[in-house]
Amino acid sequence: MQASDLPDLAIQIVDALAEPVLLLDPKGRVQRANAAAHEWFGTWIDGQSYVSVLRQPGLLTPVEDAFFRGTPGHARFSHSSGAVETQFDVTVTPLRDKGARGRVLLVFRDVSGRHDAASMRRDFVANVSHELKTPLTAMRGFIETLLGPARADPAAQERFLGLMAQEVGRMSRLVSDLLVLSRLEGLARQRPTETVDLVLVLGEAVEMLSPGAEVEDVEICVEGPATALVKGDRDQLMQVVSNLIENGVKYGAHPGTVRTRLRHIAREPVLRAPAWALEVTDDGPGVAPEHVPRLTERFYRVDTGRSRAQGGTGLGLSIVKHIVNRHRGRMRIDSEQGEGMTVTVILPEA
Repeated sequence: MQASDLPDLAIQIVDALAEPVLLLDPKGRVQRANAAAHEWFGTWIDGQSYVSVLRQPGLLTPVEDAFFRGTPGHARFSHSSGAVETQFDVTVTPLRDKGARGRVLLVFRDVSGRHDAASMRRDFVANVSHELKTPLTAMRGFIETLLGPARADPAAQERFLGLMAQEVGRMSRLVSDLLVLSRLEGLARQRPTETVDLVLVLGEAVEMLSPGAEVEDVEICVEGPATALVKGDRDQLMQVVSNLIENGVKYGAHPGTVRTRLRHIAREPVLRAPAWALEVTDDGPGVAPEHVPRLTERFYRVDTGRSRAQGGTGLGLSIVKHIVNRHRGRMRIDSEQGEGMTVTVILPEA
């Protein structure tokens, strides 16, 4: 039975729903899928058996009950896209046709936001409490000194006020980065649709960061094609490129070089599609292999003292990872002690 066998009204109703909807024919094949379902599962599902499309026993059982017993049901369905996992509450409704085995309607409702919101609030409070405790304690000590022993000492006042300005600046950057992470987690399932040229983004980032790199005696080299189009959020991709280059400048060798390279991948195996890879390489001290898998964790620092001295918040690579995940891309870090570090970001080609 084809989609053309459905009444026009039924087709219009299925297509008009905002949630992903699958209509299964009496043989258990996907007879109609609306635009939202195609976006989540792909267009390949048309005409396929529900068993090969859904694959999760927790949902297959209520679908079978709807077909063979005519009983409605509910189930939880998990869908993964890259590192992003979405939780759906699925309503299974049998549609009987004069007593014979009829069709089954599946409506998927995204309920991930409920769990994410609570988790984000808990993480935010825990992170802020932990990371702000040290600078606040230092600030309290500086203030007590200024009100006491250094009350009439201009040289000490200037020194402690300078230290206080540094701590305030770090706390400000920390709060800003936490807010960025919070927004990114809320947008994780909204895939960007704008077409962005990575070559232009890279050029602007290099132009913006070059003056600071010159002060650090670091040269930024760029290698790539004339254009590299991806689907993305331009501001977020600018943040990815800027964070990676800035990390290379901060934690690489002084004097040294940060090399950026854009290359095309005809078919990326994991994405199963053409892609663009951005590689950012520094010639710094690198990190030991046991640290590499944890570098994208929030507040993870290999050298805490050096990171804080450089003004780092410990959130840069975590922000990059979240943005890459939102773009359904991939991120890889390669490093060995004494061999520098290369961060590779792979994004689907537009």
